[in-house]
Amino acid sequence: MSKQTISAPAAPEVAPRSATWDAIRQSFVKLNPRLQTANPVMFMVYLSAIMTTILLVCALVGITGTNPIFVASVCVVLWLSVLFANFAEALAQGRGKAQADSLRAAKRDVVAHKITQADMARGMHEEDPVRFFMEQAQEIDSSTLKKKDIFFVAAGEQIPADGEVLKGAASVDESAITGESAPVIRESGGDRSSVTGGTTLLSDWLVVEVSAEAGNSFLDQMIAMVESAARKKTPNEAALEVLLVALTLVFLTVAMALYAFSSFSVAGEGTHANPLTLTSLVALFVCLAPTTIGALLSAIGIAGMSRLNKANVLAMSGRAVEAAGDVDVLLLDKTGTITLGNRQAVAFIAVDGATERDVAEAAQLSSLTDETPEGRSVVALAQELYGLGDKTVENDGTMEFIPFSATTRMSGVNYHDHEIRKGAADAVCAYVEAAGGVYSAACKRAVEDISRAGGTPLLVARDGEIIGVIDLRDVIKQGIKENFTDLRRMGIKTVMVTGDNPMTAAAIAAQAGVDDFIAEATPATKLAAIERYQREGHMVAMTGDGTNDAPALAQADVAVAMNSGTQAAKEAGNMVDLDSDPTKLIEVVRIGKQLLMTRGALTTFSIANDMAKYFAIIPALFVPLFPEIELLNVMHLTNPQTAILAAVIYNAFIIVALIPLALRGVKYREVPASKLLSRNLAVYGVGGLVLPFVCIKLLDMLLAAVGLF
Repeated sequence: MSKQTISAPAAPEVAPRSATWDAIRQSFVKLNPRLQTANPVMFMVYLSAIMTTILLVCALVGITGTNPIFVASVCVVLWLSVLFANFAEALAQGRGKAQADSLRAAKRDVVAHKITQADMARGMHEEDPVRFFMEQAQEIDSSTLKKKDIFFVAAGEQIPADGEVLKGAASVDESAITGESAPVIRESGGDRSSVTGGTTLLSDWLVVEVSAEAGNSFLDQMIAMVESAARKKTPNEAALEVLLVALTLVFLTVAMALYAFSSFSVAGEGTHANPLTLTSLVALFVCLAPTTIGALLSAIGIAGMSRLNKANVLAMSGRAVEAAGDVDVLLLDKTGTITLGNRQAVAFIAVDGATERDVAEAAQLSSLTDETPEGRSVVALAQELYGLGDKTVENDGTMEFIPFSATTRMSGVNYHDHEIRKGAADAVCAYVEAAGGVYSAACKRAVEDISRAGGTPLLVARDGEIIGVIDLRDVIKQGIKENFTDLRRMGIKTVMVTGDNPMTAAAIAAQAGVDDFIAEATPATKLAAIERYQREGHMVAMTGDGTNDAPALAQADVAVAMNSGTQAAKEAGNMVDLDSDPTKLIEVVRIGKQLLMTRGALTTFSIANDMAKYFAIIPALFVPLFPEIELLNVMHLTNPQTAILAAVIYNAFIIVALIPLALRGVKYREVPASKLLSRNLAVYGVGGLVLPFVCIKLLDMLLAAVGLF
């Protein structure tokens, strides 16, 4: 039986030129009427372009007396408006499709080695489990695997399906999913038992139970999510679309009323010189409708999802991304999020006549075989402070090491007739007192000082006497305090969740700069805390990776599960962080807020544009009919035809000008919402009012200089 060695392809970098040409091609494909109906505002523009095309044909054959050049110009610009809107959406979709294509390349059907429960039980008693499983396995296509099936995978093979590790421990290359080249450990039990189909085993072997039906794997879900074409409208987006449709209908009514008013006024004057022709009416309607935001609305949402995907976070729905923008309470685990995750020795404190060097030497000797991060940090600190790095297990056969046990809660070494012990304060205290020693007031004071400061004290004893204390500390991540300060400016409350006692939790919370903390946290207390905040009207976000986090993740408004965590956690969350970095939650909130802010800013700009175009065009249209309103014609546009055409041209090309902003997003700043609102109203509201006046006037002057109208 041959092994399947498959290298997962790297995500292709789509050249900007290639992406642009593909978006241009898609712009014409999207002219299909069925696709156009997905955007009601631009569908009205689409119908207007069709109507103007019909009017152009009528003008060319002499059915109407309208200037064919004017009608043709309006017709071309209206079709360009539709194409520009299609282009914006296609360009945003191109980003997601590139990532989806890369993921499809990683998703291949391979040979799966299916085994039975009985095979698994027997194999664990074999001298060579790998050989046994290989001999017993049934070779099937990975696409035929069903939920609850069990398969065996060996080093060098691609994992055929999502699952939970039942037996074994191995190093896995997840670069096809996460983009991270460093392998990760997957093993049975605990919070790192979940494996993803399409990743590759680098060492050892695993027995895995399939956790998802065919076609519903994590990779399948991810491909579906990054495929922008299948993106569903979020509730906020749907609500905004309803508003835009309502505004469009209002402006349609306004345009028809203006046409009726113009026709009635002309009839009253006894002339047929109606300045508002059918072509002008259609163009006026398109100019007044909220086409700018209507054209960019879909692109803004797709680009927001794309930014989240680029950050290696998979959102199960657009609703979760929007909810992230409204979050005002963040629950963060202490370990791995606020702290580095492993306690480190930071000081040796001598008591009862010993020196710090004595404490360091004894602590180092007792930690030589301690492979925990804490034990290694003790050895490293002793070497750094006193150069105590010459003793090793190999070069001295006189050492008898006492391993740590849950019963004694101590470890140590017997060395040259000395007994050295290191462990929890109460355990070492009991050991010393049993040997006739004492727990001095100085030692007790040192232990209390370390605990109050948020550290963990370990006592060091030599020959039945306590000689000092090791200060173990949770190391706060660099820059995390500044991140929390930024979040506070954004109006977001940060809450640290930890299993530590209240005194230790309070000390770490003060060092990290969080607003509140929950100590001695259990799954029930996490869930209760989220429910309490939600009852108070808050939007709550949290991260988690274990099965015990699943209830709280399911309750949170934004729940980011770690990809390295259990299947239960990933199913409970509405986002999955492929990098398994708990601090990513802060970035998710920023992306959500940027999405909402971009949509709000461009909506403000679009509505301000419509108001400006209304006051710029209407006076110019009716001055020939009512010279008395010349005072309102502040722009002094040349004539109704140049006024309409200038406005339509501006209306089309402003869409193109705003595409980069829609895709990139409005720059987000960590300031209160009121300041953001004031700034956006000033920049996009005032800018949206002023820009049309300037551009339409310049275009009018250019059209007048050409002399076609």
